[in-house]
Amino acid sequence: MPRSSLAVICFAVDAVLVAAFAAAGRASHDGEVWTGLATTAWPFLVALVLGWLIAQGWKAPLAVVRTALPVWAVTLVGGMLLRVASGQGIAVSFVIVAGIVLAVFLLGWRLLAHGVVRLRARRRTS
Repeated sequence: MPRSSLAVICFAVDAVLVAAFAAAGRASHDGEVWTGLATTAWPFLVALVLGWLIAQGWKAPLAVVRTALPVWAVTLVGGMLLRVASGQGIAVSFVIVAGIVLAVFLLGWRLLAHGVVRLRARRRTS
């Protein structure tokens, strides 16, 4: 698969997971997922794009340390800053939960992908 196609797919996975994070938050606190999903998700989606740009995620979209860690950090911090700037609230507990969930989502799927790649490589050599 060409690197550009892989980068688009990886970015799309990240965006879907960030939107899922926002939807889960809406569902657990408001009960109305779709009504305010855009309001809840946009700060984190904008920060995700910024994280991809800063990390140059398209160069190594599956890399955990080179791409996923900076993308996660920028998505978390940037998302929180944009929430505050737009008049949305944050609380320490929200920052902690968001940090954990976004780490599991943005780093976790890449770690799983690495496991699958290794498993396939082992099967090919044996």
